[in-house]
Amino acid sequence: MSPTDQQAETATTCGRAGPHLEPIDRKSLNLPNLITSSRFVLALVVFVLIDITGYELTAAGVFVLAAGSDALDGYVARRYGMVTTLGRILDPFVDKFIICGAFVFLLEKNTTIVEINSGVTSWIVAIVIGREMFVTSLRGFMEQQGVDFSATSIGKWKMILQCSAVTVCLLGLSPRVGGPAFYLLRDAMLWLMVAVTAWSGVVYGWRAVVLLRRPSE
Repeated sequence: MSPTDQQAETATTCGRAGPHLEPIDRKSLNLPNLITSSRFVLALVVFVLIDITGYELTAAGVFVLAAGSDALDGYVARRYGMVTTLGRILDPFVDKFIICGAFVFLLEKNTTIVEINSGVTSWIVAIVIGREMFVTSLRGFMEQQGVDFSATSIGKWKMILQCSAVTVCLLGLSPRVGGPAFYLLRDAMLWLMVAVTAWSGVVYGWRAVVLLRRPSE
């Protein structure tokens, strides 16, 4: 194979691998990535507060603050042209870390020994984590093929419902908020979230099948 042919093959391969990646350098130390990193720290604070009995309302407040920062860092990055390779790695990781971690810690609070519990079951945690692992793996594979596999509206609604469900579960752990009517609302919110989470996984899976069945140009 001639050097020209090798260069052409390399260019073609790089084209399939997706867009050119910028290096992780000083430009990565910008405001959006700082907000994302702060959200990671807030996630750890939420986990500690859930683990300590009596701080459920504080945990809910910190969680809402952390979840709200997700929209902020994305807006700043796009608005001021601060999208970086580091941000594209950190942002989805931190989003999944805080959601999956919150449900794991809430699962520990679901026990029949005490009157007040989180309502989160093993099945709920398994479905949430399984969906996130599946879509993350699928997105990584599709983007390696140079296919745009960005989030859709169902994915965004899934995230909104997950954040809402975590918040409601945290509030329900407080004796000052919980009650029969509130627990009914919490359970309805949880299972609605589970249904949308599972359905979004099916939607992304079918989307990948359709894209992979298209003949290559």
